[in-house]
Amino acid sequence: MRCAVEPKRQSIVIAALGSAQTISWASSYYIPAVLAAPIAASFSLNPVWVFGAFSIALLVSALVGPWAGARIDRLGGRGVLMISNFVFALGLALLALAPSLAVLFFGWAVIGFGMGLGLYEAAFATLAGIYGKDARRLITGITLIAGFASTVGWPLSGLMLATWGWREACIGWALIHLLLALPLNALLPTVRSKSVPSVSDISEDAEPPRLALFLLSFVFAATWFNSTAMAAHLPGLLEASGASVAVAIAAGALIGPAQVAARVLEFGFLRRFNPLSSARLAASAHPVAAVCLVTFGGPVAYLFAVMHGAGNGILTIAKGTLPLALFGTAGYGARLGWLNAPARILQAGAPLLFGAALANWGLQAIWLTAGIGALATVALFLLRRT
Repeated sequence: MRCAVEPKRQSIVIAALGSAQTISWASSYYIPAVLAAPIAASFSLNPVWVFGAFSIALLVSALVGPWAGARIDRLGGRGVLMISNFVFALGLALLALAPSLAVLFFGWAVIGFGMGLGLYEAAFATLAGIYGKDARRLITGITLIAGFASTVGWPLSGLMLATWGWREACIGWALIHLLLALPLNALLPTVRSKSVPSVSDISEDAEPPRLALFLLSFVFAATWFNSTAMAAHLPGLLEASGASVAVAIAAGALIGPAQVAARVLEFGFLRRFNPLSSARLAASAHPVAAVCLVTFGGPVAYLFAVMHGAGNGILTIAKGTLPLALFGTAGYGARLGWLNAPARILQAGAPLLFGAALANWGLQAIWLTAGIGALATVALFLLRRT
């Protein structure tokens, strides 16, 4: 059974969950960019070791996601999200206190467990449990807020690093989880639902749903791969196209605002359309931008960044809204976990794979992500509209 939630409470739910998600992303996904180098230096290691530990966290989150989604389906998401704050805090504390590389890796594995419990998939499943198919607007709302996770997280991590050090920065994020994110998640309604079917039971006609699940899982894996590859290597790619260092950095800074602007568009105009239509448009943005970059070079660096960022912004929302629109609410949390598990695994290897392609092929490496994006677009057109 779903609890009835008054419309006036929706803004509270969006604000609370969006803010909690901002903290969860800022203190997990975005801290290696700032803290990897000082962490590695304190252990006399190359930073690649820290990014390797982060890849382990992504793999753990992929394993935990389906299990966490099933728990949310049955018990509601409030408790799972609150537990994630304790797990995040524990993992960050382990990093801060780590006397050895083994403990450091274990700390990242614990953070990965928290990511599986507490990032977008869990938040989307929580909203679906409360609002059913009406959750689309709220999913967009929380991604609008959490879209600023890097904008908030990187400067705050940098400030704590400069003021206290990397270990104290980890303790600072752990305290933010316990003192701010945990109470915010506690504001969510308590929802208990009936037992739900497994992914294999979502339809009496098993073959079409299985094909649809495969196609959608591929779309998510492809778009996560491209997003992570660009996040790691966009300045270098733009420099390979002929852009100056200053232009490449400035263009990269446009991705965040482009993502937020696209989500505002989805929150307003595009929500009138089936989410499959907006996802098709968004998935095609990166391949089109890549053709422009190869054809015209550095002068279109800003255009490439804006198109890629806008497409990525809408596709982040689609990860929650498409399964809801295509398959409904029954088993939504577990299904979302399974759909995104391959994406998390590929995401862990994206920086290394695209970095090798860029080193060997230069600008022509963009055809790798452009081809993947084109295949994702084709897969979305193969999904029938429901």
